[in-house]
Order: sequence, then structure tokens, then C-alpha cells
Amino acid sequence: MRPVNTPHPETWLKVTPSGLFCEPGGFFIDPTRAVDRAVISHGHSDHARPGHAHVLATRETLAIMTARMGEGRAGTAQQALRCGETLEINGVRLWLRPAGHVLGSAQVCMEWRGSRAVVSGDYKRQADPTAAGFEVEPCDLFVTEATFALPVFRHPPPETEIARLLRSVALFPERTHVVGCYSLGKCQRLIAMLRQAGWDRPIHLHGAHQALCRTYEELGVRLGTLRAATVARKEDLKGAIVLAPPGAVADRWARRLAEPVVAVASGWMRVRQRAKQSGVELPLVISDHADWDELLATCTEVQAPEVWVTHGREDALIHALGLRGIKGRALHLVGLGEEEDEVEVVTEDPAA
Repeated sequence: MRPVNTPHPETWLKVTPSGLFCEPGGFFIDPTRAVDRAVISHGHSDHARPGHAHVLATRETLAIMTARMGEGRAGTAQQALRCGETLEINGVRLWLRPAGHVLGSAQVCMEWRGSRAVVSGDYKRQADPTAAGFEVEPCDLFVTEATFALPVFRHPPPETEIARLLRSVALFPERTHVVGCYSLGKCQRLIAMLRQAGWDRPIHLHGAHQALCRTYEELGVRLGTLRAATVARKEDLKGAIVLAPPGAVADRWARRLAEPVVAVASGWMRVRQRAKQSGVELPLVISDHADWDELLATCTEVQAPEVWVTHGREDALIHALGLRGIKGRALHLVGLGEEEDEVEVVTEDPAA
């Protein structure tokens, strides 16, 4: 509980057209437009944008931003901060905690005059062999996403979904299984989980997925043998697993595959009608976001009397938090929640 003489976080953490602004520190968190000083939670495009003068993030996020945007566009000046390392900026104590979302993702933790706020970015609570797990940081104010903030969204253990994929591969050995997944985070997580499940054969990639897999390897995440799906013969892809952007799996690009079984790995695959409308034969409910139960549990565990919701199903989450005695507020930040995750559309292979 915040002492009586400490300032409320809303007096120093402001909502602006550019995003959340730490006024005494003089920096933005995941700004939606180019600013002088930005602290970036992770590398997805709705949180990490080009053109900032100074960027602070984890080493991994800075590398991912540079790989996606090119040299010089991911911050004129970059500063890496390790999770748990503390920095003081104009009297504001700043540190990062793992968010569990993708490699390098972090919660931005701030304390000013005894008042503590945590901006989670995007996060998940399930285990991920390619990302450090979420760490709870008690605070006076917690800023959360709400992508899957409805009771219908309860994600199954990801291992069971990987097992379903491998059973289908065994059942249809003459067909290619093409799995739609986002190029940053989801693709590498699927590869790592397949390796854990014993799949030691080459995994084939759409051209849009290759660069970030190389970045992950450079950052120490071992992915095993990967091959370009574009140059493979159709005969060689029988019984193979191919990873591609969701927009490519039902596109003409997939015609090069051997009688493809179309799968998509996404939290949205919990909505069967959505899967059916998209022509998905094998929906895999694997998400890099917290589900309904995880959102509620996290908001309780951080012990914050107040929670701000940045994007997603704000109303449902705020109502549920209110029943638990937690004050909720919808921020309606423009531009967040628009990452390509789950909805990326790529119709041509850049390597073709």
C-alpha cells in the first residue's frame, strides 16, 4: 500500500498522444510516434517503432529492433539494460523485469518518491523455451494488456497443442503441415517446442521468418536445422513441417506444398468459427499473451490497488477487477494492440 505522503502514479505517469510519459524522468514507454527518449518493452511493431533519438531496452530487444528496422532506425543512440539492473533518471528509479512474451520482452518498472508503477507491455505466464518467464513485481499501479480478456479465452498447455500437431503429421505422412505463425516470437517458440517434443528433422521456413530466426540464433537460442521452404522440392516436403505467416498459409504460396494441412498457432484459434472461416484445418491454441485467468491472477499478484488497461477487452477486465476490489481504468492508447501477431498478412515470399 502506498504511504499517504507519496504521490499517486497518475501525477507523474501521463497519458499523451505519443503514449505513456514518465514526466519527471522525461521518457516515454513504448511510444507510438518518434520521440527523444523511449523505453521499449519488446520488439513487436506496435511497441517498437523507428525514429526515436534515444532508446533503452534489453540487449535482445535492441538486436531485434535493429534486425527488423535496419541500422540507425532503431534509435540514434541505444542503451541496453539487463533485467534487474537499476538506473536512475532525473530522480526516477528505473529497472526491467522479464515479461515472458517474446525473447527480450520486459516490464518497465519505475519508482518516484516512493510511488511505484509497472508497465507490463505484453506478457504471458506459460513457459516458453525461448523467453525468460514473467516475474511478478509488486507495485502501486500496474499497466496491463487485455488481448484475451474474456472468460472464453483459457489457453490449454502448449505441449498438448504441439502433440496434436505431431499426431497429425504421423497420421498424414504424405502431406505437408504448414503452420501459420507470427515471425517474431511465435515462430521461434514453435520450433523450440517441437525440438523439446522430439522433432529433430529439418523445419522449413517461409522467407519472411528466416531473418529473425537468424537473430535468435545469434542471441543464443538454438533452433536446430532450418531450411527455406521456397527452394525445397514438393516431394521433399511430404511429411514435413513448414512455418509461414498466417496470411501465406491459404495463399497461392502454399500451392508449392504437398497437399498441405493448414494449421494456425494463435490464441484466437479458441474461437472455432474464426478458424473455420479462415480455412484452418488444424487450429492450434498457442498464444504469447496471457489468457483470462492469467490476467486476473497477475493483477492480483502484483498487489496494485489500481490497474490501467492499455488495449484489448478493457471493459470485461475492468469489471472483473472491480469485483475483486481493484480499481480499473481504460487508457485507450492509439496504436497499441495492432501488432501483426495473430493477423500478419504476407502474400509473397520475399525470398522467392
